[in-house]
Amino acid sequence: MKKVWLASACLFALAAPASAADLAARPYTKAPVAMASVYNWTGFYLGIVGGGAWENSSTDPKMKGGFVGGTAGYNWQTGNVVFGVEADGSWADVSASVTGPVAVPGFGLVSTTLSSKTDAMGTVRGRIGYAVNNVLFYGTGGYAWIDNKLSISALGVTVSDSKWHSGWTVGAGVEAFFAPQWSVKGEYLFRSLGGETYFSGALPTGTLEFHTVQVGVNYHFGGPIVAKY
Repeated sequence: MKKVWLASACLFALAAPASAADLAARPYTKAPVAMASVYNWTGFYLGIVGGGAWENSSTDPKMKGGFVGGTAGYNWQTGNVVFGVEADGSWADVSASVTGPVAVPGFGLVSTTLSSKTDAMGTVRGRIGYAVNNVLFYGTGGYAWIDNKLSISALGVTVSDSKWHSGWTVGAGVEAFFAPQWSVKGEYLFRSLGGETYFSGALPTGTLEFHTVQVGVNYHFGGPIVAKY
């Protein structure tokens, strides 16, 4: 019995270290790599835009005022280069008026006011830019239009005529995402509109030119963020 007990004790002493050795060491788990956000500008977007316009003229009074409207567009991105098309249309209040004496047969010199007011304006443009992740620097150019009205007031009577002026525009801007599907932009455009003839050929106008500065907020469909390790 004593020999059995001694043999059991020896076996237990030998087995204990072996059992401890059999316990697997806790494996090392590498911390996950932080995920970076890469912005892809490809896709449709809609937005609102507003700003100010003033006439490029060497004489006074110059037409000036503000506008607000909507915009829609689509971007394609390849590498860091972004191509796009964009259209916008705005309600406008860009105007000027001048008052002076005008000779009217049978009335002599009559105080007469001539007013010019742009009620609406818009563009259809191409864009090309360079994207630095969530910031896009771009140039733009294309077609521009305005709806303009001339009014003449004299002797308590006002007559008006409206014309659609077409032309071209060129400019540049910067746009940046501030949320996953929202971006804000600032943009300068120079607009040149061809002359028209008002009041059945009685009053021709020259080319109308405007400087415009505008800001906008766009919503991008589909979400532009792509996760990348």
